[in-house]
Amino acid sequence: MLNRIHPVAGALAFFLICSFWLATALSEAIGSRELVVSVKSAIPWGFLLLVPTLAVVSGSGFASAKGRRGGLIGAKLKRMPIIAANGVFVLIPAALFLAAKARADQFDMGFYAVQAIELLAGFMNMSLLGLNMRDGFKMKGRFRKGSQRA
Repeated sequence: MLNRIHPVAGALAFFLICSFWLATALSEAIGSRELVVSVKSAIPWGFLLLVPTLAVVSGSGFASAKGRRGGLIGAKLKRMPIIAANGVFVLIPAALFLAAKARADQFDMGFYAVQAIELLAGFMNMSLLGLNMRDGFKMKGRFRKGSQRA
């Protein structure tokens, strides 16, 4: 069961984070002020799905590791505290701050400074989660040269 739950929850979490990041980047780059307000206001609501999904990924990953700490599992386990801390201490507060500023129509230097930090931190989390997914695929034998898996 864990071998199904973990990759599905991981893919969903990765998709959500990428969606938040891409929606932010596109709305800022080519969207109207109203679109930016909509995106910044919607992202905190997405946490209602993202946070439990990340908890499932983490819990199922630890359970699947069965106490092992070396190799690819060790690499994945070392990344998880960074991902979690980045989310809890940077991304969630930044998203809440930006949503409040956007709803108040306060697009000032503070907004754009925090927006830049949020985009960098989000890219870091996408990268680290991507590395974890890559290592998970390696552990399951996916994407091997000459593999006949369907």
